Amino acid sequence: MRPEALFPLFADITTLPGIGPRLAVLVEKVAAGGRVKDVLFTAPTGVTDRTRRILISDAGLPGHEGLVTLEGEVEAHLPPSSMKQPYKVRLRDETGYLHLVWFRAKPDYLMRLLPEGTRRVVSGKAERFGSEIQIVHPDLVARPEDLDDADLIQPNYPLTAGLTVNVMRKAVRSALDVTPALPEWLDPALLDREGWTDWAGALTSLHRPENAGDVDPQNAPRRRLAFDELFAHQLALKLARADRRSRTGREVTGDGTRVQAVLDHAPFTPTGAQIRAYEAVRDDLAAPARMMRLLHGDVGSGKTFVAALAAARVAEAGFQTAVMAPTEILARQHASVLTPLLEPAGITVAALTGRDKGRVREEIVGRLSHGEITVVCGTHALFQEGVEFHDLGLVVVDEQHRFGVSDRRRLGAKGQRPDTLVMSATPIPRTLTLAVYGDLDVSRLDEKPAGRIAPVTRVISAERLGDVIEGLRRALANGERAYWVCPLVEESDTSDLAAAEERFHLLSQALGVRVGLIHGRMKARDKEAVANAFRAGELDLLVATTVIEVGVDAPDATIMVIEHAERFGLAQLHQLRGRVGRGDKPSSCLLLYHGVLGETARARLEVMRASDDGFVIAEEDWKLRGSGDPLGLRQSGMPDYRFADLGVHGDLLAMASDQARLAVSREDPLSGERGEALRTLLYLFERDEGVRLMRSG
Repeated sequence: MRPEALFPLFADITTLPGIGPRLAVLVEKVAAGGRVKDVLFTAPTGVTDRTRRILISDAGLPGHEGLVTLEGEVEAHLPPSSMKQPYKVRLRDETGYLHLVWFRAKPDYLMRLLPEGTRRVVSGKAERFGSEIQIVHPDLVARPEDLDDADLIQPNYPLTAGLTVNVMRKAVRSALDVTPALPEWLDPALLDREGWTDWAGALTSLHRPENAGDVDPQNAPRRRLAFDELFAHQLALKLARADRRSRTGREVTGDGTRVQAVLDHAPFTPTGAQIRAYEAVRDDLAAPARMMRLLHGDVGSGKTFVAALAAARVAEAGFQTAVMAPTEILARQHASVLTPLLEPAGITVAALTGRDKGRVREEIVGRLSHGEITVVCGTHALFQEGVEFHDLGLVVVDEQHRFGVSDRRRLGAKGQRPDTLVMSATPIPRTLTLAVYGDLDVSRLDEKPAGRIAPVTRVISAERLGDVIEGLRRALANGERAYWVCPLVEESDTSDLAAAEERFHLLSQALGVRVGLIHGRMKARDKEAVANAFRAGELDLLVATTVIEVGVDAPDATIMVIEHAERFGLAQLHQLRGRVGRGDKPSSCLLLYHGVLGETARARLEVMRASDDGFVIAEEDWKLRGSGDPLGLRQSGMPDYRFADLGVHGDLLAMASDQARLAVSREDPLSGERGEALRTLLYLFERDEGVRLMRSG
């Protein structure tokens, strides 16, 4: 249960003074949650510094534009003669006077705020209108004796329509007032080494800054809070991993005959990386603990072949394998690739997707439950009710980032503690591997199959579109086949991106060859028909949206044209380029950009031109993007950190991982005084639920 000390932080934000139901909706929007904790975990975006005081005569002059703070005597109120005119208050110091201006003012309120003959400190944007100096709607009006420098440095927060920064500041201050003192979960030696204060002190420094540097991500209080967040996540991952290792699975072994049959009949020589990955999987299968391994590698590095060897090993033990893919096209493609690889070993492969209905589905489901199908490839249909396995021993999850943990667990529940192999076609930087997959064992496929010729990549302005089409005409006339990728399906008023449908018509007329079109709005059956026609050589050119990034595979295609390449992320560009260069023929990738390239877009395209190594590209993508949504991994379980920014705090992640590993290595890590503090940390950052969910079955 959640520790009682945390109850005030998990209370509804309407318990904060001044936050009623209407404001609560707005605060919840910017705080990404409706609890006091969510307000407290909303980091300032910067500060407004009002410490620079000037004389009235200098206000609005060059060097004193923008926000100013000044002190003077309230000389007179000048009410308007009509409601359409502004209300003015004259403020004077020894150098002159200016007018404070309000539109639609409440005179009684202003008389109380600025009594004539009193001194006031005023802050706002000073502007000159002819010979007059004005501050319209001052941000701050206060008595000099009520202010100190801390009041003149105010944090700024994300806002939304209808929510003012003052309301947000007041909500945060109120949240700080109810923040409890919590037991310290960090080692004293770490606190001393880093110069960190306690957790509540770090929050106070962040939200009540004494200078602009206090909200900087590299400032000590922010680093302390970022570390706590990373530590909580790593601790949850390590606890999940320890829990998984403590649960016995089934020791899957075999005589090696079926694996050898797959190797003997493979149409290529496996790479060293493939063999090493399979041996790691084989050892995991034979161990008493359940396997939970991530296999990630470059486009075309041969993950499916490793999965085939694993399925053959599982079949030797008399168990079945389920391969889960995110789309029908990819599920059926897996079945078509695995069938010739596994048939020589006497292993039956089938596909089961949502498209299979009636008798066809009944037959597949029946054969699966009787053990007549050894390997089944499918989509979400695999874990629907009515789909039963004879004896499921291995779950292979492809394109892991498209499935939730609950999907993985539901499929795992179909068998008796099956092992799990997770595959990702996106090479993942080491930092992110730790952040996202810290509970998994990891195998990297960092070798390309022998004989592969890397595509030649060129960056070309769309102004040369005619030259590109002419070059494509010559290549297609020589029997080559090509992809042309566009980012949109149809023109919209708000975008100048080339539309796939428009390009399809233009290229069909200009080239006079067999052209196909595939995009995300087509029915699955229609998409698959076009993909199969292209794979079978019945089409010369395939115009497509990024739906081909995963699932459309024609090994003999040699040309990839990516239009508006400047709008794509590096990982996506690399995935698309990976559709060509799969055989032993020279291939090329043309990156067409429109308009003038920005600095980041130019850097991205230059990385693509210079490298074909997915791991190098992933690291560069990480550097260029920062941690906004690196590699599009937000949906893959990439934690949505509130204080930590991996682009800034990457060094803290390794520290947090080490500290978490040390904590979990202790006997019964969540017991005793230290254990209670760690438990509080997990509940505070809501990783208590994560511990349960990250168990794969």
